[in-house]
Amino acid sequence: MAKMKEWWLAHRPTTRRLVQLYAALLQNAHLRGFVDGEIYKGKAKSVCVPGLNCYSCPAAVGACPLGSLQNAIAAQAERPAFYVVGTLLLFGLALGRVICGWLCPLGLIQELLHKVPTPKVRKNRFTRILSWLKYVILAVFVLIIPFWYSLQRYPVPAFCKYICPAGTLEGAVGLLSNEANADLFGMLGILFTRKFIILALILTACVFVYRAFCRFLCPLGAIYGLFARVALLGVRVDRLSCTGCGACVRSCPMDIMRVGDHECIHCGKCIDVCPEKAIELKAGRLTLKGPQIALTKRGENP
Repeated sequence: MAKMKEWWLAHRPTTRRLVQLYAALLQNAHLRGFVDGEIYKGKAKSVCVPGLNCYSCPAAVGACPLGSLQNAIAAQAERPAFYVVGTLLLFGLALGRVICGWLCPLGLIQELLHKVPTPKVRKNRFTRILSWLKYVILAVFVLIIPFWYSLQRYPVPAFCKYICPAGTLEGAVGLLSNEANADLFGMLGILFTRKFIILALILTACVFVYRAFCRFLCPLGAIYGLFARVALLGVRVDRLSCTGCGACVRSCPMDIMRVGDHECIHCGKCIDVCPEKAIELKAGRLTLKGPQIALTKRGENP
């Protein structure tokens, strides 16, 4: 019994992992879709969820904000994209890249894949440079191409159509895995083959590189990263207590240059490694996680 207790204490899921799991289930609560092999089309589907979660997933109960943005840009001649832009502004100002670290289903999948015991690629100067690629993808595949084709009255959600691994994994594979959709196999062509290869490469990369898609390719993370300085929720550093030792940056698996910058997903790992106890997860002035709270819960003197 004692050994079982020790094992559980060493392997029990963290608060963040539980939140990630609950968020993934809430965003994909229509589990019956996997049984029926059909996409949920209820009223909730008109509402964007915060994370990258494919509209075409049989279990998805909401719309992907990235797909909605591309569709809105493609249709901007008929109706302005006020709703989608407003939703992204709300998510960005309130949560920023906390969404990436706590609420994105694809982020959870990447972290679980990284637990596969293999040699790992640590962050370095090259990965930091590569982390800017997602902003190029945002500009080209999410903004420029959909806008260009919208001028010709031809909708092309380029990122969803040519790259998105969530669309391939959750949408295409999710639907094709059901026998009721066996006739869809005859509709597959070179486009699906290319996307499936991209998915396989990304998933494989995630085994060796921590959150490879999130760090290098995800345009939704790029959007939320723009709100790094103004988002209400996130990790904060007490500059008066910080000595600049760099332990937080060295221990972080993301390509951050400082805690809370545009690459930070606010996972809170830096809180535990800071020797000066100068980092907290805060929502405005409210502290949600910090060394002082942890000490109090253990009954120790701060």
